[in-house]
Amino acid sequence: MTETTKTHVILLACGSFNPITKGHIQMFERARDYLHKTGRFIVIGGIVSPVHDSYGKQGLVSSRHRLVMCQLAVQNSDWIRVDPWECYQDTWQTTCSVLEHHRDLMKRVTGCILSNVNTPSMTPVIGQPQHENTQPIYQNSNVSSKPTAAKILGKVGESLTRICCVRPPVERFTFVDENANLGTVMRYEEIELRILLLCGSDLLESFCIPGLWNEADMEVIVGDFGIVVVPRDAADTDRIMNHSSILRKYKNNIMVVKDDINHPMSVVSSTKSRLALQHGDGHVVDYLSQPVIDYILKSQLYINASG
Repeated sequence: MTETTKTHVILLACGSFNPITKGHIQMFERARDYLHKTGRFIVIGGIVSPVHDSYGKQGLVSSRHRLVMCQLAVQNSDWIRVDPWECYQDTWQTTCSVLEHHRDLMKRVTGCILSNVNTPSMTPVIGQPQHENTQPIYQNSNVSSKPTAAKILGKVGESLTRICCVRPPVERFTFVDENANLGTVMRYEEIELRILLLCGSDLLESFCIPGLWNEADMEVIVGDFGIVVVPRDAADTDRIMNHSSILRKYKNNIMVVKDDINHPMSVVSSTKSRLALQHGDGHVVDYLSQPVIDYILKSQLYINASG
């Protein structure tokens, strides 16, 4: 498959990130590596979306602090970003609402036709021009000006004005009007863009708890968007999926990362990192990056927290 025929993916992780751990970042990296190895996907971006303060979880520190810690955790990444939209809302947002927000945002920013997992778009990724331009945006003879993952991500990144972390310098990309009279020199490139929810097997397992999730939301999350699961503690994801009718129904929309890396819960667990901080355990460096640790100590976070 060529770059333009592969599905372009943005990975979205929702959570408390209280605090964000090395394991959270490793989940992004492992998911991207796995999706690339399938030969069917190109991951063009990752989004960390911390939950709203009104989520009500015990020991949840202010989003002001959590956003800064997330920013510090991804500051050396050229593809993972922190988005504050959830935190800036008036109240807590469901995971389904966050996915729909980013889907709608991508449509407005890029002009892309974002397709659901179940109904892949057969429409070229096109939109309205930003400025009048008598020259074709890209032609058969100019390969370098065709849409690429970097250009799409660049346009997305430049338009997210409230993004927290520093964005890498990438070329802007302008989409074209599908109704414009561009003649035979124009060659449309079909680029399919999807937003996939990135999660651990613990979240997948939570789908099986009666009454915890709204079933209509689950239908949208798994059926319309799709999820990428990074198993933890050798979790049996097939067994988990068999316990939910919705997960069984949309099993093909659930991509389980399969690699040779053991991913113990302790590496991801924010709870264990908080306990290590409270007890002055030097192993906290196994859970958190040094900039995050420095910020926590400077701000005196989690010292007396519990939960």
